[in-house]
Amino acid sequence: MNKKIIIVTFILVILLIVGIVIFNSQKGNISKVNIILEESKIYLKEDIDDAIDVTLKYFKENFKGCSLLEIKYIGDEKNNAYLDWATRNNKEEVIVLISNFETDSSCSDTLNPNSEYKGWNWILARNKNENWKHVDHGY
Repeated sequence: MNKKIIIVTFILVILLIVGIVIFNSQKGNISKVNIILEESKIYLKEDIDDAIDVTLKYFKENFKGCSLLEIKYIGDEKNNAYLDWATRNNKEEVIVLISNFETDSSCSDTLNPNSEYKGWNWILARNKNENWKHVDHGY
């Protein structure tokens, strides 16, 4: 009886490990992202860091088969061109990040497999003293 318990336990552990590997492979890869620091007169470094964190989490959860290579704040001047996104989302502030990422053959069918995307925008909005919320992305 002890042999059966040991064998069943061993099989369950193996299945759990395989499940974890498969589950994690279904996510976007953010392990090698280069975060470029960009100064701002509008936002504190912590504001930008928080927006990047929200974007990294979103990328990891929604960009299966993709590896994020680089991300940064778009800069104050360019960011001002997106202020209408705050209004569209009933928020007071908007921040735009720009990134580069690559896809592999298992990426979403809305992206080209085995390609590199440069200049991909991430638009986030919030009210003052709230967390950033991802509201859109793309070119």
